[in-house]
Amino acid sequence: MLDDSDEIHPLFHGAPHSTEFRKLRKRIVRDVREAIETYGMIERGARWLVCLSGGKDSYTLLAILHELKWRGLLPVDLLACNLDQGQPGFPATVLPEFLSKMGVKHRIEYQDTYSIVMDKVPAGRTYCALCSRLRRGNLYRIAREEGCSAVVLGHHRDDILETFFMNLFHGGRLATMPPKLVNEEGDLFVYRPLAFVAEADCANFARAMAYPIIPCDLCGSQDRLQRQQVKQILDSWEARSPGRRQIMLRALMNTRPSHLLDPSLFDFAGLTRGEAPASGAFEVNPPQLMARD
Repeated sequence: MLDDSDEIHPLFHGAPHSTEFRKLRKRIVRDVREAIETYGMIERGARWLVCLSGGKDSYTLLAILHELKWRGLLPVDLLACNLDQGQPGFPATVLPEFLSKMGVKHRIEYQDTYSIVMDKVPAGRTYCALCSRLRRGNLYRIAREEGCSAVVLGHHRDDILETFFMNLFHGGRLATMPPKLVNEEGDLFVYRPLAFVAEADCANFARAMAYPIIPCDLCGSQDRLQRQQVKQILDSWEARSPGRRQIMLRALMNTRPSHLLDPSLFDFAGLTRGEAPASGAFEVNPPQLMARD
């Protein structure tokens, strides 16, 4: 039933009929629904700008959101958007042709941020920060022009964990990409519905669907990027202890300010001996994992 052509969105036409793929698809849909519900992303009747880079993650995001909407589980309007940043050799026709073929409402915007990045960033430095800033500003502008209340990004669970450790190792703070936030101007939400989805699931899904992947080559020649280093660390942990990433995700959802060191989050100075200690004050109990197929 799930794969009958008249009962699915065109983005799922040609989906494999294997049990393995059905489990993968079910797992991703479940994870996305859980993130949307957990963080209160739905405003009935709202319009979302779904950002599409052409990578495996954004294709997965696009397909799952359209399936949820197709089945009446996501009562919002979706507008796919690709920002062509003027990278040399970028295949500018791939996404417009794909989106038109799939019947997906979309907007393609050209802004040559590539030249700005190459001009402003000194040789040997990473391009990601400036590139992201310029891209984000343009996406916010487009969202406003299109009457959207939210910009929806394809960052997944592994992106969130990597960002956490980058901040920990290099930024001196405990912070990561939140699943939901309000922009600095206060007029737009930023959502990450793939927050609970594993990167490997995105890769396997996009590969199985044979979506036309467009790689990001802007910083591909830059060695020793911090994110790649963190990814390698997490990969080694996962190899030695499968499920480690899922435990770490749960830890980010189970913080205890009284067991950290930030006096702005917990009144250590005002703590008195007469107060009963919190339950489990000297214990660390592993959080329950989300069930995974």
